[in-house]
Amino acid sequence: MTAQLPSEIHYIAIEGVIGVGKTTLARMLSDQLGARLILEKFEENPFLPNFYKDPEHYAFQTQIFFLLSRYRQQQELFQADLFHSHIVSDYIFEKDKIFAYLTLRDDELKLYENLLVAIEKTIPSPDLVIYLQSSNDRLMTNIKKRGREMEKHMSDEYIKELNEAYNYFFFRYKSTPLLIVKATDIDFVNNPEHFEDLLTQILRPNKAPVEYYNPLVKK
Repeated sequence: MTAQLPSEIHYIAIEGVIGVGKTTLARMLSDQLGARLILEKFEENPFLPNFYKDPEHYAFQTQIFFLLSRYRQQQELFQADLFHSHIVSDYIFEKDKIFAYLTLRDDELKLYENLLVAIEKTIPSPDLVIYLQSSNDRLMTNIKKRGREMEKHMSDEYIKELNEAYNYFFFRYKSTPLLIVKATDIDFVNNPEHFEDLLTQILRPNKAPVEYYNPLVKK
């Protein structure tokens, strides 16, 4: 049976640091809700593997490719879809700035911001953003477990800096309703009870502008 979202929610976006499980959760929610699934096409970025090896040299090319790719995908987001009344995505457009401010030099950042200002006003906003927050150790464990070739050069320090940047961004985020999920100790992939608890929280109507979900882990 398809789960039912509150009437005010049509578009959900899931965010979090690399390895937190946002794409997996997006797929699971899409299945439960009968929603259209929008996934970030990170594998299409030809600069990404080299960025992980040499961030300083490849940061700008990687960032601009992602910015334009995300922009094109967001512009297509609300084209007529006769089969789905809801959308679930594994990213928000605004997250692009997190990576830009973390990796770009000052001169590169000025060029990036000039381009961003020209396009960001036309981007649709989600009705609910779910931020999956996790520890550095859990993120690195997940990254190593999935074994993607392009991520094997990713350092603990990079994940630590990225995690701090995400926390800074989302603890000041006010653009849309936000659900912050403490995801370090739950396994919504392999434990159905964990997923059902999280789904119940997501489906609950009349949410506050910012809510925190710190699940009681059941062994």
